Amino acid sequence: MSTNRFGVRTLAVFAAAGIAVLTLPGTASAHVTAQPAEFTKGGYGAFAFRVPNERPNAGTVKIEVTLPADHPLASVRTKPLPGWKAEVVKGPLDKPIMNHGTEIKEAAKSVTWTAEPGTKIGTTEYQEFFISVGPLPDNTDKLILATKQTYENGEVVDWAAPPAAEGADEPERPAPVLKLKDKPAGADAHGTASASSDHATTAEAKTADSTARYLGGAGLAVGALGLGFGAGAVLRSRKKSA
Repeated sequence: MSTNRFGVRTLAVFAAAGIAVLTLPGTASAHVTAQPAEFTKGGYGAFAFRVPNERPNAGTVKIEVTLPADHPLASVRTKPLPGWKAEVVKGPLDKPIMNHGTEIKEAAKSVTWTAEPGTKIGTTEYQEFFISVGPLPDNTDKLILATKQTYENGEVVDWAAPPAAEGADEPERPAPVLKLKDKPAGADAHGTASASSDHATTAEAKTADSTARYLGGAGLAVGALGLGFGAGAVLRSRKKSA
C-alpha cells in the first residue's frame, strides 16, 4: 500500500469518527438563552429568548417562561411575532413594590408563546421571542428565567437549572440568565445594555469617515502631482527628439 493511500484512509477514519461524535445525543446541543444577557440594575431591558430546536423529528410549538417571584417585574411587554400568540399572566404580590412612586400590588408571573396552526420552530431552525421588562431589581446580580420548551410530539424540556458555580461543570439544562450590573455614577439606567456600545460605534464610524476623506484627498493630490510630472517628462522627451 502506498503512503498516499494510507494517508487518505487514515483521514477517512478520523472524519468518520468525527461525524460519529457530532451525532451523539446531546453532544452538540444548544441552550435556550437570553440575548443580550446583561443590563443595568434599576433600569429596563429589552431582550430575546433564543430558542433552538434540538429534535430531528419534532418541531417546537410552545415556550413558557416563569418569571422570578422573589424579584417581581412590574412591567412586562412582548413583541408581536407572526404565527405565535403571546400571553402574560399576572398575579397578586405577597408584598407590594414601588415603581416610580407608585405602589404595585401585582406583577407578571409568566410569559407563554404558543404556535398557531401551521407554525413551529423547525428541526433545523431557531426562533427569538422578544420581551421588554422592568424596572429590573437593584438587590441582585442576576435573574434566573426558567423556561419550558414543548415539542409537537408532547415532549417538554425544562430549562430550569441555576447557573453553575465558578469552576464547576455547566448543568445539562441551564435556565436563561440575565446578569445585572451596577449603574455607573451619573448614568441613566433606562434602556438596554447596548446603548454605550452604540455611541462607541458611532464615534468610530465618524473617525473612520474623516480618515477616509483625508486619505482620499491626499490620494487625489498625489495623483495630480504624478500627472504633472508625467506630462513634463513627455514634453522634455519630445523636445529632445526634435
